[in-house]
Amino acid sequence: MTRTKQGARRGRNRGGPYGGRPAGPFGPHGMRRGPMGMMGRPQGGNKQGPPMTHYAFDPVVVEPHFGKADPPSNETALNDALLKKSQQLTPTTLEQGSVQNLVSKMESVLEGLILSPTGLNIPVEEMRAVGSFKKGTMLAGHPVADLVIILKETPGAADIENLANKVQEKLKEATPSEDFPTQANEGGFNDLNFSFCSLLDFPTQANEGGFNTTSSERALVRVLVTTLPKNLFEVDTQKHVDSKLLEGALATIRHARWFEESASHTTIRFLIRLLKDLKKRFAGLAGLTPWLIDLLAFKSATGPNGSNLPITAAFRRALQLLAAGCFLPGSVGILDPCESGQVRAHSVLGLEEQDLLCMTSQTLLRTLSHGAYNEILGGDGAVSTSLDTDITSWGGTIVTPGEPAYNKEAHKKESELLEKMNEETSGEQKKAGENK
Repeated sequence: MTRTKQGARRGRNRGGPYGGRPAGPFGPHGMRRGPMGMMGRPQGGNKQGPPMTHYAFDPVVVEPHFGKADPPSNETALNDALLKKSQQLTPTTLEQGSVQNLVSKMESVLEGLILSPTGLNIPVEEMRAVGSFKKGTMLAGHPVADLVIILKETPGAADIENLANKVQEKLKEATPSEDFPTQANEGGFNDLNFSFCSLLDFPTQANEGGFNTTSSERALVRVLVTTLPKNLFEVDTQKHVDSKLLEGALATIRHARWFEESASHTTIRFLIRLLKDLKKRFAGLAGLTPWLIDLLAFKSATGPNGSNLPITAAFRRALQLLAAGCFLPGSVGILDPCESGQVRAHSVLGLEEQDLLCMTSQTLLRTLSHGAYNEILGGDGAVSTSLDTDITSWGGTIVTPGEPAYNKEAHKKESELLEKMNEETSGEQKKAGENK
């Protein structure tokens, strides 16, 4: 195709994402994009998240550019403390065996239902093992495994209860000698309180997104029920399970597959257990979801060249990344490897959760720098104190916990003001259109 001189001057017939128009610094129309894109005023109905403005400072990545003033410190004591704590958090052989026993029975029953779906409202398409037991990151004292059941059609609450009852029935038939977990007393015994199960083997409790099954060994299998991806577009909120629960169950399958392929190194598993334990003991870290912990552990334990870092370096780096604002608004953070597009994994967190994560990690990192690893890990001989809330002293150095940077009331007022400006702009645009 031959361009005319006039067309060439105007930039027509030129390839590119803007259809031949010259693209300036603010897009093809010469205006800045975003909520302040027109006349310096917010555009009605165009609510956008904070722009990605920075990378969190990562000492491991920038290490070649910063020469060390002092020789590396001896971290043998920290390494020993981390390994000891990791061993304490690792489930015993008995716990792992009890969970594996129940998982094997559940998988056998579900395979039978896939081949012969008699009595089911909706046939089962397939079943997948997910969660911490599948990944090898289960904590001691928490004998829980997770399974995902994919149905051929979109389920409702009645369909989930039907499936739960059928699984329980098949488990009882396959293991008639299993004892029901009860607690004896002088007048008889106390049964567990379940919604549709009384004195039966394998107590089962249905919930909104699946059901839980318990064995006499106190192992628990949590079952998430979902449907085929193509059925998600047909979800009826009046009849079916919430689409977010269905999508979440499918996401756990992707997470388990990614972990098995990319993050199954021993150091990563150790670090995941350590971070889970920190989350349980420090309220400011409560916002960390299991998936965020997996991604943070993988990033922290993997060097710039793909090599695996020692557990001491990985543990310290995890706190450094959080303290540097890796999960703050505007941070590039960690891209979700299981989602299409540039999805930041920490986008699921609220502003207050992001602030608490950063603030708490900064306090823990400062205390770690003064050798308070026993107090952080909750090890033997640790001083009984709340590091994230109490003022502490380490070798004459006072460590004061940080103050929250996020003010909920101020943010609420700012949001209300922005919403009011959006309404005014929309009204002006509507009035201008009527005048035309």
